[in-house]
Amino acid sequence: MSGEDFNLMNSRQRFLETMNYGSPDRVPLFREGMRSEVIQSWKRQGLKSEKELVRRFHYDPREEIAPDLYAKARFIYKSSVDLDALRNGLDPEDPKRLPKRWRAKVRQWRKRDHPLILRVHEGFFLTLGVDGWNTFSNAIELLADQPELVGEIMQIQGAFCARITEHILEEVEVDAVIFGEPISGSHGPLISPSMYEDLVLNSYKGIFDVVAKFNVSTVIFRTYANSKALLPVILKTPINCLWASESNIVSMDYPALREEFGKELRLIGGIDTDVIMQGKDAIQHEMERKLTPLLQQGGYIPLADARIRKYVPFENYVYYRELLERMVFGNRNPV
Repeated sequence: MSGEDFNLMNSRQRFLETMNYGSPDRVPLFREGMRSEVIQSWKRQGLKSEKELVRRFHYDPREEIAPDLYAKARFIYKSSVDLDALRNGLDPEDPKRLPKRWRAKVRQWRKRDHPLILRVHEGFFLTLGVDGWNTFSNAIELLADQPELVGEIMQIQGAFCARITEHILEEVEVDAVIFGEPISGSHGPLISPSMYEDLVLNSYKGIFDVVAKFNVSTVIFRTYANSKALLPVILKTPINCLWASESNIVSMDYPALREEFGKELRLIGGIDTDVIMQGKDAIQHEMERKLTPLLQQGGYIPLADARIRKYVPFENYVYYRELLERMVFGNRNPV
């Protein structure tokens, strides 16, 4: 393929072809998230403005729809829960659940050329209202003492998420959905795989049915730290893509995961941001070891595994993105 032909696809087409093991002109090159202080730090290191990044690198656009999936009332889950109050606080017919300027956005999305991804669930602990140590302790005690009650809570949340997902998909064609799951520490998940399957994945069945009804082919599990132990039960479901953030680089090593789980597991991310901080030799080793096999196998979108932080030197980021583009474009000249 010549340089002139190498960018014929738009970002949406590349995403769909990559995730479906098709024939993309190249894999998408998404932009990493960045903390607000990064640009200011890099300006002291030679960056003229944020626009320079856009001019300098290929960034394929992408967008996420983030409906409000939380209960309106604050629930402290202890020995008992008013399940009717919980249901009343999760009204999928409430238009305020949708992003602002919904109608205008729907019209814009129908003409888009970039991938649109819908968040359909925020995961186990956020459903239980965990936002710190005290609420985490409450959730774990409830889980140990009354797992049936936790199961009811998850079923109520799952039914709500399924209905609001259906409302959205009736109006908008999306390219993937995301199940968010901040459930793990560096040593592994904070609940067992069997409990996760029974209480959490079973509550997702209605959402899976809606996603299948609207023919959304890429179902993403976006998780953090070390969730490897959950992958065997997750892959029993329609979830077929892992997007691991701030992950344990040993347990969640992408080439090893691909070797273990095969092409059934699509992958997004996987490039260790701590390595980007370390310098050119470390970056090159990380990128060549991971990207060489994964890009050849397909079903993989390379991306840093966390937002870029200010401790990443600007020259290291430049080297990382330039190397990424060389590995993606090869000897072909991007246009």
